[in-house]
Amino acid sequence: MDYVSPKEVAGAMMSAATTKAALPVKDLLIRGCLSGALLAISVILANLAASQAKLSMAGALVFPVGFIIIVILGLELVTGSFSLIPLAWFEKKISASVMVKNLFWVFTGNLIGSLLFAFLFWSASSEMGTISVLGPIEEMLVKAAEKKTIGYAAHGSAGLFAAFIKAVLCNWMVCMGVVMAMTSKSTSGKMFAAGIPIFIFFALGYEHAVVNMFVIPAGMLFGAKVNISEWWLYNQLIVTAGNLIGGLLFTGVAIYYTHSRKGEAIPNTSI
Repeated sequence: MDYVSPKEVAGAMMSAATTKAALPVKDLLIRGCLSGALLAISVILANLAASQAKLSMAGALVFPVGFIIIVILGLELVTGSFSLIPLAWFEKKISASVMVKNLFWVFTGNLIGSLLFAFLFWSASSEMGTISVLGPIEEMLVKAAEKKTIGYAAHGSAGLFAAFIKAVLCNWMVCMGVVMAMTSKSTSGKMFAAGIPIFIFFALGYEHAVVNMFVIPAGMLFGAKVNISEWWLYNQLIVTAGNLIGGLLFTGVAIYYTHSRKGEAIPNTSI
C-alpha cells in the first residue's frame, strides 16, 4: 500500500526531526541554499504564469513545483523545520542548543540561496543593469516588495500585525505540505500531497519568510523604494516569527501529539 497511516506519519515526523538535527553545518548550508534558490525560481515561474494568463490563480497552480523538488530531494527549508526540529527538543531527543544551531544554519542557507538567485536573476534580466525598462515579472517583484514592507508599515501596528497573522496562516499550510508528503511512499503521491497546501498558501497571498528572502531583495534590485532596515523590520523578522508559531503549533504539535501515543511503538519511517 502506498498510503502511510497518521500514526506512522507521527513516527516519520520525529524520525525526520532527529535526522535533520544530526546534519553537519556543511549539509545544512548546501541544502538550505538550494532550497532558497528553488523557491525563488518558483516565484519567477508563478509570476510568469500569472502575467501570461492575467490570472493570479495560474501562478498558484505552478508555484508548488519548487517545494516539491525540495521535499523529493530531502533539502532543508527553515519554515518546514519549524514544525519538526522543536518536536525533537520537546521529546528530549536533542538539546536546545542543537535545535537553535540547526534552525540558524538552515535560515542562513535559505537566505544565501535566495539572495544569490535574486542577483543572478537581476543580472540576466537587466543585463547587469544596462536595461532599465521593467518587464511584467520585474514590475510584479517591485510592487510585491513595496507592498510587503512599506505597505504594511503605512498602516502602523495594524499592518504589521496583519503581516504576522498572514505568516502564521502561511506556515500552517507549508508545514502541512511537509507532513502530507509523509503520507505516501511513492514519488507521485508525495508530489500531489505536498503540493496541495502549498497551492493554498500562495493562492491566498500569505507571507512566507523564505519566499520574501527573494522577493523583497529582488524588488529592491529592480528599483523598489525599500531599504534593508525596512525589509527586516517591516517584514522579515515579523514573518519569520509568525511562520515559527504557525508551523509549530498548528501542524507540528497538533499532528504529532494527536497521533503519537506514549508507550506505543511508533514505526520509524522517513520521507
